[in-house]
Amino acid sequence: MIDLNHFTPLSALIGGLLIGTAATLFVLFNGRIAGISGIVGGLLRPLAGDVAWRIAFVLGLLMAPQLYRLNAPLPTLQIDAGYPLLIVAGMLVGIGTRYGAGCTSGHGVCGLSRLSPRSGVATVVFMSAGFVTVFVVRHLLGGN
Repeated sequence: MIDLNHFTPLSALIGGLLIGTAATLFVLFNGRIAGISGIVGGLLRPLAGDVAWRIAFVLGLLMAPQLYRLNAPLPTLQIDAGYPLLIVAGMLVGIGTRYGAGCTSGHGVCGLSRLSPRSGVATVVFMSAGFVTVFVVRHLLGGN
C-alpha cells in the first residue's frame, strides 16, 4: 500500500532537477564526476592543488541544508536504529564504494546519465543489495 503522506512527486522532481543540474555543471566546469566517495576519498590521500575544490564541495553539501533551513523547516527524521548498527551500515557502504569504484552519486547519477555500462551494472548491484537488505531485516529478522 502506498502511503500518500510520503508521496511527494513535485519535491522529488525539483530535487532530481537540482541534482542533475549540479552534476552537469560540475562536469562542464571542472571536468570531473560529482561522485561523493571519490571526492571525499581524495581528501584522505590529497594531491597538491587538489584539495581546495574538494573541501569546498563537501562544505557545500554540509551547508546547503543549513541555508535551506533559514527559509523552510527541515523534515523531522526518525531513525529506528542504534549507533552500533549505523556505524556497521556506514562501514559496509564504504566498503561497497571501494569495491564498486564509486558510489550512488558517481554511478547512479553521473554514470547512468553518461550511459556507462559499468555504472549501470554497479547501480543494479547496489540497488539490489539495498532491496535484499531491507527485505531480510524487515521480513526475515523481524526488524523495523
